[in-house]
Amino acid sequence: MSSLKPATRFVLACIFMDALGFGLIIPVLPRLIGDLAGTRDLQTYWYGAIMVSYGIMQFLSSPILGALSDRFGRKPVLLTGIFGLSIMQFVPAFTSSLPLVLASRIAGGMLSANLVVAQAYIADITPKQQRSAAFGKIGAVYGLAFVIGPALGGILGQIDPRIPFAFAGAICCLNFIYGFFVLPESLTTPDMRPWTFRRFNPFIGIIALLKVKPIIPMVLIIGLIYLSQSLMQCTWALYTEFRYGWTPLNIGLSMFVLGLCIAFTQGWLLPALIRVQSEKHLVIAALSIGCLALAGIGFTTWGIVAAILAWTFSLLGIASPIIQSAVSRQVSPTMQGSAMGAISSLNSFSGAIAPVISTPLLVYTAKGTDELIPPGIPYYLAASLLLLSVVIALLARRQFR
Repeated sequence: MSSLKPATRFVLACIFMDALGFGLIIPVLPRLIGDLAGTRDLQTYWYGAIMVSYGIMQFLSSPILGALSDRFGRKPVLLTGIFGLSIMQFVPAFTSSLPLVLASRIAGGMLSANLVVAQAYIADITPKQQRSAAFGKIGAVYGLAFVIGPALGGILGQIDPRIPFAFAGAICCLNFIYGFFVLPESLTTPDMRPWTFRRFNPFIGIIALLKVKPIIPMVLIIGLIYLSQSLMQCTWALYTEFRYGWTPLNIGLSMFVLGLCIAFTQGWLLPALIRVQSEKHLVIAALSIGCLALAGIGFTTWGIVAAILAWTFSLLGIASPIIQSAVSRQVSPTMQGSAMGAISSLNSFSGAIAPVISTPLLVYTAKGTDELIPPGIPYYLAASLLLLSVVIALLARRQFR
């Protein structure tokens, strides 16, 4: 990152530490819930409830944080979220109550919608023609964090599933300190429009984007991408535990390699491909590869094959930054926070509804012997969503450069 602007390096470092704290707990959350729940059925439903509540709060908070950052600046909103999240990460490390774990994840979801502010920050300081690569760097930083976070969480979780939560809380504290002293403000023209509850409605921002006709297919495609990714993310740990008998260490190591693949795809491969290929070709290719990878995960009975296909699925990450950049080019500078908030709301909404969809499907994965519904049904569903997105992208290919 030596060639990046200092402000870009600062915000990417903050994003990295924030994502690292989240990645630490992914491999151990199912095991912690399982230890507290006692039975596999209760484990599945508590896990679903926690994932749903976290996603719902992210969904509701994203437009609020985006609008607040448009008015008061990116830095104070970003730091407030990081500070609150650090407190919420410590709760599961010191409680044996599932309701308290649920409450901490609800509050954590509300405070963790910081990606929208980070995206607006990057949009503030990056020329329009360079935003695809810049948004790709955010994805690459998340990928690097997921290289370290889940692997470290899996190792620490072998000792005690509570340790990664405490470690994640400490990382968030360091993130807050770093951002407080180092991160500069990027907003130069505050949005002084009157406050209304309408602006904080998470669906309003999405509806506003859909009023711009060239953006409609982009919003639909990125919504389907987010939902398919959310279905994978919220099922991977339990799915691999139920179907392949994986431990937190196995799960963490698989995500370690997945993080490497994401970092490579969005940090190096995407900028290289943008220089030689059109946006429409890259988006269609990425969607097609993601669709085939998810279908393969649902079909295979071999854990190593599922892992390789999951790593291949990282190529889907080529599509999202391109679409985000295309949307960003269609809105004014003072609306970047709101626009990115609307897109982030799509992501959070996907994260909220994905566990609702996948939790009952994971019951069939846990049983593994049902003749009518195959154990890979969560991944067949996710693949079908990407197949639909391929069709939309083909029909709307003229909307891309």
